[in-house]
Amino acid sequence: MESERLILLPWEESDAPVLFRYASEPEIGIRAGWAPHKSVEDSLEVIRTVFNNDRTWAMHLKETGEIIGCMGYMVKGESNVEIAQDEAEAGYWVAKPYWNKGFCSEALNLLKDYCFKVKGFRTLWCTFFIDNPASGRVMEKCGFRFTGKTRYCDFLYGGSQRPVKIMRLDNNFKKDSRI
Repeated sequence: MESERLILLPWEESDAPVLFRYASEPEIGIRAGWAPHKSVEDSLEVIRTVFNNDRTWAMHLKETGEIIGCMGYMVKGESNVEIAQDEAEAGYWVAKPYWNKGFCSEALNLLKDYCFKVKGFRTLWCTFFIDNPASGRVMEKCGFRFTGKTRYCDFLYGGSQRPVKIMRLDNNFKKDSRI
């Protein structure tokens, strides 16, 4: 998938050093709900076990090829919220040097179109920690709306002390098998 400035590509084991450079930054993991990585080996293990699927992509700058973040979606049984079989939950993070530059919105719009037009999901969900309102603004820019619900997610890093807001976006597209 690609947009004006980004290409979403599968993670490769050789991406572990760059993932570690960003994922070891405490502010990134805490905002996204995972513990900061302690070593390149930690990052390699995440690539092998968490990112090794057809639903998680490295966010590459089109101009340079540099990885600047991650975009993906979770299906029923993996999600932070209860979802149906024909729904998904989007998740993302971007490296600190690229905050407030519109990359997350650009990538989330790519993912949204893919999930609705290609995968045919009925609804997309997103969650964000209430102490990370910037992520909520990204979701709103992409059409997600607050459901009025918050919850604690014990399985997220820091999730038992910090509630998340639950956002929702319904599909207004028909699945297009040509894409």
